[in-house]
Amino acid sequence: MDARTLTPRYSVSPQISVEDLPQLAEAGFTTVICNRPDAEVPPSHQAETIRAAAEALGLRFEVLPLTHQTMTPDNVAKQQALVESSSGPVLAYCASGTRCSVVWALSQASEMPVDDIIAKTAEAGYQLDGLRPTLIAAAAQTG
Repeated sequence: MDARTLTPRYSVSPQISVEDLPQLAEAGFTTVICNRPDAEVPPSHQAETIRAAAEALGLRFEVLPLTHQTMTPDNVAKQQALVESSSGPVLAYCASGTRCSVVWALSQASEMPVDDIIAKTAEAGYQLDGLRPTLIAAAAQTG
């Protein structure tokens, strides 16, 4: 497991497995969000398999599959609501962590400067410079 922290409350990761969940619980995560559609992974890594193991450890598990086509303002708001309603730190995962970083970046467009968003994701290893125009437009819509 390769958890990368974007904020003290939100970290992202490439695909996790059932075996990663005890380490996540020990690290203090309270919520796990699956942003990866089941069609991308074998049954051993699909959401309901991970959910059962997560919930057995007392972790909250949420599913919000994201693709380029479903990275909508509504889904961005849903992800943000899941994070805000968590009782503690959240780990969101997808194939590489990029989608989880993009949805976070879009949710922050009205909250923090675009340069800071790009810098935070870059520090975590996600180069989202190409998202800059979209972040600027999103900030203008809410600003």
